[in-house]
Amino acid sequence: MQVAAQPDGSFWAPYAWIDPVVERDVLITVADGRITAVTPDSGPAPAGAAVLTGLALPGMANAHSHAFHRALRGSVQVGSGTFWTWRDAMYRVADRLDPDSYLALATAAYAEMALAGITAVGEFHYLHHGSGGRRYQDPNAMGEALIEAAARAGIRITLLDTCYLSAGFGEPPNQHQQRFSDGDADAWAARAGELKPRAHARVGAAVHSVRAVPADQLATVAAWADERRAPLHVHLSEQVAENDACLAAHGVTPTQLLAAHGVLGPRTSAVHATHLTDADIHLLSASSTVICMCPTTERDLADGIGPARRLAHDGCAISLGSDSHAVVDPFEEARALELNERLATQQRGHWTAAALLRAATEDGHASLGWPEAGRLAAGALADFCTVALDTPRTAGPAPVLGAETAVFAATASDVRDVVVGGRTVVRDGVHATVPAVGEALAAAIAAVTV
Repeated sequence: MQVAAQPDGSFWAPYAWIDPVVERDVLITVADGRITAVTPDSGPAPAGAAVLTGLALPGMANAHSHAFHRALRGSVQVGSGTFWTWRDAMYRVADRLDPDSYLALATAAYAEMALAGITAVGEFHYLHHGSGGRRYQDPNAMGEALIEAAARAGIRITLLDTCYLSAGFGEPPNQHQQRFSDGDADAWAARAGELKPRAHARVGAAVHSVRAVPADQLATVAAWADERRAPLHVHLSEQVAENDACLAAHGVTPTQLLAAHGVLGPRTSAVHATHLTDADIHLLSASSTVICMCPTTERDLADGIGPARRLAHDGCAISLGSDSHAVVDPFEEARALELNERLATQQRGHWTAAALLRAATEDGHASLGWPEAGRLAAGALADFCTVALDTPRTAGPAPVLGAETAVFAATASDVRDVVVGGRTVVRDGVHATVPAVGEALAAAIAAVTV
């Protein structure tokens, strides 16, 4: 089944957030997958326009995803333990995946994201090879499965092909991690270089973490991304134990190590950035490194609350990701930045709704190498979603001031329409190509967990 298209059509919304305000009776004209005009106060919907539901927003960007982690939801949220014990459960799922089962799981996971208003995903991909590190006939079979999954789900993807070489500082990969490793950064670069962009897919790079890529090989990954002007992402200081191990091995923090090897910069996104020193914050802001916060995963794994507000104040753009997919809800991720800060400071009012929505849309897309997406404006990609305003969560005064209703009241369940490149992917809450997303998820998860 093909996603319905509006090749040279128009969409009409009773309300639309056109940063930084909400406008009424907005006509969005589309040609060749891009917005050609956005006209507020256009009057009633003209004949032939697709009528949208509620409040139109730019498409959401999920800037940090591990698609296979979706199989863990509901099975790892109870009991005691830490990030490190959770990781053992994650490895068990990873061990069962192959290109076919990963295609099924990722297609369903990405379809769930589409239902939540997500139009682009950054897939932090390190599950490259077969059991024991055996190469598939196509060395990029797993990455290609993810690219195809995004196409089937109707969303864009940036495949962040991840360099993952060691279990820790000076330690070889363990039995689970052999699937992740290419042996060294040069071999990683050669394999990743075979990946090709598509209309819906772009290719970036990732350093898994300073514990997983030896210091003398960090520059190879950074240079690969720099040569292609591609996004470069890295897990940073998610756990205190990682900071302590880096200090013991190198005498510097992970942020300082990355800075010394040329990893930081405006095309780099530091994911989590939870446990930082003052010097770390200065290095990140001075280099204009993007910060990708994943609040629902960070609280699910008991990581801690990162200094997102201070980083943003000092000049870092903020993006958002669902990471382990304990929750797939970009509205929850956005408001969690504010609510976490309230818990940490016992004060309210750290972020405006517009700033939080910008993190979930425009800044997230930019961090994934899609700077032409994430806003309702002429010339932008025609990627947008709508939020119903008459649900038990969103019913109330009309959104005449700003994005507060969407950011602080709505959930993923309130998304009604999703359009990607002018094609309707979700209509009235139903996915066009994966109509039974729950069933698809259940079947894909059972195949890799039973």
